[in-house]
Amino acid sequence: MQADQSILPGDRMARYNREITLQAEDAGCDRAGVPIVRGVSFTLKPGGALQLFGANGSGKTSLLSLFAGHIRAGAGSLRWRASSGAEQEFPFDDSVFFLGHQVSIKSSLTAEENLLFWSKLYCGDKSAIRDRVGVALDRVGMGDCGRLRAGRLSAGQRRRIDLARALLAQREVWLMDEPAAAIDADGVGILRGMISDHLGRGGIALIATHDELGVSSRKLEIGT
Repeated sequence: MQADQSILPGDRMARYNREITLQAEDAGCDRAGVPIVRGVSFTLKPGGALQLFGANGSGKTSLLSLFAGHIRAGAGSLRWRASSGAEQEFPFDDSVFFLGHQVSIKSSLTAEENLLFWSKLYCGDKSAIRDRVGVALDRVGMGDCGRLRAGRLSAGQRRRIDLARALLAQREVWLMDEPAAAIDADGVGILRGMISDHLGRGGIALIATHDELGVSSRKLEIGT
């Protein structure tokens, strides 16, 4: 992994080691062989964000899957460029953090156990792993809930735990599908701060949302 894994999530000033640019040219994607999105063009440089708006079924989630490399483009092209000069059609290894609409949290595990699992998966360096998890929980306002089983928490609290994964992943590209779903106004403020810090470190973000998140970004309406 290229990002500096010695950095705890609370260190908001350190930049990512690798800077990535994403360019889409008339990109589109299909669902079951049927075109659903066409003509998407943009360039996101380090520190840039794009919010995708659109009605349910307009293809926002499919576009995120396309950018994540989970599906192939139905039209147009994607180009990923790294500060090293490397360029390719798919995301670079260990560069993408994907936050789905459904939380990736096991109800039978505590909040801390869930994040310990993800932290071990994201990074080979096991040093200070519990410190990282503790800092991440504090950052999303869940520091007092680390030993509670996720199944006992509200939908909004589980979403906050899921958001903490972004801090542990330390990846340059955030792809987020309705990240504000189920969380309250305080949680949205935390999310906004996380995204702003990520962009300030030279990351990029693509966010599918129905809600204006109040972050500095370009906006693109899908399905109009």
